[in-house]
Amino acid sequence: MRNLNKNLRVGAIGLAAAALVLTGCAESERDSNASGDGGGTFVFGGTAEPVTLDPFFASDGETFRIARQIFEGLVGTEPGTADPAPLLATDWQVSDDGLSYTFDLREDVTFHDGTEFNADAVCFNFDRWYNMPESAQTDDLTYYYASLFRGFATGSRADEAIYESCTADDESTATIKLSKPFAGFISAMSLPALSMQSPTALEKYQDDTATNPRNSEYATSRPTGTGPFELDSWERGQQVTLKAYDDYWGEKPQFDKAVVVAIDDPKARADALTNGEIDGFDLVGPADIAGLEADGFQIVNRDAFNVLYLGMNQKAKPLGDIKVRQAIAHALNKDEIVSASMPEGTKTAIEFIPEVVNGYADDVTTYEYDPAKAKQLLKEAGAVGATIEFNYPTGVSRPYMPQPEDTFNVIRTQLEAVGLKIKPTADQWSPDYLEKIQGTSKHGLHLLGWTGDYNDTDNFLGVFFGAQSSEWGFDNPEIFTALKEARGLPTVEEQEPLYQDINRQIMDFLPGVPLAHPVPSLAFAPNVEGYQQSPVQDEVWNTITLN
Repeated sequence: MRNLNKNLRVGAIGLAAAALVLTGCAESERDSNASGDGGGTFVFGGTAEPVTLDPFFASDGETFRIARQIFEGLVGTEPGTADPAPLLATDWQVSDDGLSYTFDLREDVTFHDGTEFNADAVCFNFDRWYNMPESAQTDDLTYYYASLFRGFATGSRADEAIYESCTADDESTATIKLSKPFAGFISAMSLPALSMQSPTALEKYQDDTATNPRNSEYATSRPTGTGPFELDSWERGQQVTLKAYDDYWGEKPQFDKAVVVAIDDPKARADALTNGEIDGFDLVGPADIAGLEADGFQIVNRDAFNVLYLGMNQKAKPLGDIKVRQAIAHALNKDEIVSASMPEGTKTAIEFIPEVVNGYADDVTTYEYDPAKAKQLLKEAGAVGATIEFNYPTGVSRPYMPQPEDTFNVIRTQLEAVGLKIKPTADQWSPDYLEKIQGTSKHGLHLLGWTGDYNDTDNFLGVFFGAQSSEWGFDNPEIFTALKEARGLPTVEEQEPLYQDINRQIMDFLPGVPLAHPVPSLAFAPNVEGYQQSPVQDEVWNTITLN
């Protein structure tokens, strides 16, 4: 997930004070609810506020963090992995042609409003997504559905849509039919954006035709799923409070409430944990890890399932010249970049997918650190001394980019050392940076990345290079067509050689430079037990105990 769009901004000035106010409220609530019989409150420091509480209209990690407590999908993940596992569906069967998926549904499950979860509810959700009004068919609102299902019932891409129908075969069996094979379909069903939501609550409180459906009554105060927690309140600018759902079908939470506060600065999050104001937080700053461990706090590392890259917009001169892109690649000392701004255990990257993803090719073209070669290539391209805009974000810490400003400074120094002139352009992550990089051509080099949502190559390569986009600014029908063909194969085994070849094509074409696969870290107080890390952040808090 790229954590797109409009997260809460907390200014650098007064940030620590703001964090104290927020966590002070949460700590007071935790103390007042403390008990010796499994009660109490778990307080977690996120990096930003959620964008919305309806996960269908989201693509950011903080919305999904909360969505995973409230909602569940047909498919989950095996604990500690990115591999699919049963959740609301206990089993499934796939037709030989890869076009029909029959799900056996878990019985005796209810949504938080008492509505029964059954095959009709499944079909209601699938049909809601497919029939989304054209006003909502934007990258901003329906990014994941459009990317995965390629289109809707109406709109400019209706003829490309791969969803065909959903049939309630009986109360506990639903069949989904596709018009084209999609080998990653089961894994994709683990996405929070494709969670099952209460038909009753949606019909009563949600208006998908609204100018901004993220701000509906449903999406701000009445999200209704089947998960172990339900919404208590969302105090904008302060915190989201969840309460345990008493009728949850699975393992019930061991505490009464969970509170998520937004603290965008890693050091402020570490201070809040040290001061006892929160019980845990995500995206520990690399410089804070040793100190926290020395003070007796727990550090939990996620397996890296991400990539940080230096993107190049080929619409911005001279980045359209392959020799300039190659020169930039040879100018980068990735080991130095990693050591200066990323956690211990981070691996340098040679392509745009992690090694564990299907289709990884270890024989792609690599661009070793060679400043002399970089200078020669710039000379051949007539680009010695060229000025290139370098965009980077501020006010953000992402799993693939824990310290963007530090990363930028190292890369800038390396590029200037081979004769390029760098024009730094910093923008707040939200709302400015992503809208500029992904929605306009007004950028040059840029730092961005991706944390995989599920274990499927298309979730990396298809997201980056599946079609023309403002981010990359190029038109390469050969790569676009190859990705489309690979995605349309019915099995992973058939896809593997195609994706390996696509990785080779991409690294020859060099639209950007994959830099690293950073190891994201979480930190917890000594009394927090049972937190199950997930490389795709599928971390549900009903497994946690507070001792």
